[in-house]
Amino acid sequence: MRIIRREEQELREHQFLSTDAAFSDESEGRSRSAAEDLLRNDYQRDRDKILHTKSFRRLSHKTQVFLAAEGDHFRTRLTHTLEVAQIARTIARALSLNEDLTEAIALGHDLGHTPFGHTGEAALSACLARYRGMDQEQAGLLYHHNEQSLRVVERIENGGKGLNLTAEVRDGILCHTGNRRAETLEGRIVAVADRIAYVNHDIDDAIRAGILHESDLPDSTHTLLGPDHSSRIETLVMDMVETSAAAGDIRMSEPIWNAMMELRAFLFDYVYRADMVMAEVHKATRLLESLFTYYVEHSEEIPEEYQLISEGDTLRAVTDYIAGMTDRYAKSQFQRIFVPHSLHF
Repeated sequence: MRIIRREEQELREHQFLSTDAAFSDESEGRSRSAAEDLLRNDYQRDRDKILHTKSFRRLSHKTQVFLAAEGDHFRTRLTHTLEVAQIARTIARALSLNEDLTEAIALGHDLGHTPFGHTGEAALSACLARYRGMDQEQAGLLYHHNEQSLRVVERIENGGKGLNLTAEVRDGILCHTGNRRAETLEGRIVAVADRIAYVNHDIDDAIRAGILHESDLPDSTHTLLGPDHSSRIETLVMDMVETSAAAGDIRMSEPIWNAMMELRAFLFDYVYRADMVMAEVHKATRLLESLFTYYVEHSEEIPEEYQLISEGDTLRAVTDYIAGMTDRYAKSQFQRIFVPHSLHF
């Protein structure tokens, strides 16, 4: 049995990966200098740092779509993250790109997601707009989970010191959604893998919840992508690998991309805005708005670590604190603050 040390792993990257890959020994580096590891390259270290964070562990109790789901098999933000990582690694390996970097970005991409999924993101944005005196309709989204994910790894974790990740991982986390494209091909893979994962697993969860049947999906998407969950993912991944290899960049063919976007639009119409989903969305929105108002008015109750990190900015401290909550912790805080308790004499 032989030890494969970091230097040999770095050499193997240059021997076996595409010249378009991001090589760990050519990273732009970290904000603060750090001693090199004997066994792990820089991207492997970043992956492991993310896995050991409190923010990553809390993803297991943050909602994906179904806010009050009682079944054991509905996705959480953690299982979504793991599915993104699996899809992204498959694509990276097929294209001879850096799997370690791809995995690190995928595991960290949603660390800044709020409780109650995108509902929490919209609720925090509305609260920030109100306290900043901005028109609700014109303010847009003031809270962006990708920016918060970057803040988590740069500032919040490790007692306010952050994780000191490489520039490539931080860039991939920031650019996994929105209009900005990641600088690395690995980061661009994660951005598309995120869409592949959530479109398909949200359909799967909606079928499990009884909101949809497979036959309800548009015929055009069945024709192009396949008749079931597994077939759709296989088609999307294969198309992305083949199209990207031909283009020299991360791409999907236009027909397949349009079919995936058609499914996404279908989900908005028939799942994300379904009556049973919206009923819970309204409850979660009121809960988070109540917590936000309370902590602005009682900032002394915000944990000291968030107060120190915010450097006197109360809105920042409240936002960081609430964004980091799990669904169940947010509900327990709401009950503690707003629900009457029995008095024992």
